[in-house]
Amino acid sequence: MTRPTPHTRADYPYHHSTPTRWADNDVYGHVNNVTYYAYFDTAVNAYLAARSALDIHAGTVIGLVVETGCLYFAPAAFPELLSVGVRVAKLGTSSVRYELAVFREGADTACAQGHFVHVYVDRETRRPATLPHALRTALEALTTGS
Repeated sequence: MTRPTPHTRADYPYHHSTPTRWADNDVYGHVNNVTYYAYFDTAVNAYLAARSALDIHAGTVIGLVVETGCLYFAPAAFPELLSVGVRVAKLGTSSVRYELAVFREGADTACAQGHFVHVYVDRETRRPATLPHALRTALEALTTGS
């Protein structure tokens, strides 16, 4: 299997600034692998909230993660400032595949990159629901066709 190469900042239409926290480091002195998933989730939800695309408290739909993965290329550690790039690789009727990459300050290539798939469901029934117009519009702005 050929290992993928790290993406560049230019590969992502949206970037979310993320400061590392003391608690992000593990005993080995770098950001723990599971913390990257929190960075991914925060970047996506910050983007959607800033565009009023998703009402996390009272909206009729919520996003459930059904798949996720991450590749790690280089360590990051507290007290670095990171940037999380976000793009949409696939936009369906009720689902979206986000691709994300974490960049260290001043670096053009990702230190980690991954993906997750949200299936949007009705808040009450938990059955797949069509993406609301505002959500679809916000996601289309991130679509890269990759």
